[in-house]
Amino acid sequence: MQAMLMCCIDESRWLALTEGERDEVMKDYGAWVADLERSGQHRSTEKLAWSPAARTLRLRGGKPVVTDGPYAETKEQFGGFHIVECRDMEEALAIASRIPTLRVGGTIEVRPVEPRI
Repeated sequence: MQAMLMCCIDESRWLALTEGERDEVMKDYGAWVADLERSGQHRSTEKLAWSPAARTLRLRGGKPVVTDGPYAETKEQFGGFHIVECRDMEEALAIASRIPTLRVGGTIEVRPVEPRI
């Protein structure tokens, strides 16, 4: 199966880290991705722009309405994602548990990817 690992973090908490702390997390992220590539489990990784760059689109009265910012106002913002190949949800959770941003307050949502029809 494939799973999407959706990475969220409070952007203000991330920015409160020292540059050295952020650099260390990102270095560890590179090693984490490299391990997944070596094992053949890595499919895709993307980092998103900061949440103020987001725009949310809705239809109101059949007309598109664009709002600045992310969809929901939350303490944590969606910062990026990974698609990984794994046997089952347990393995997906084990892979996600090694994501370096967890140690600095990040949250990971793990969700199976539905097969294409």
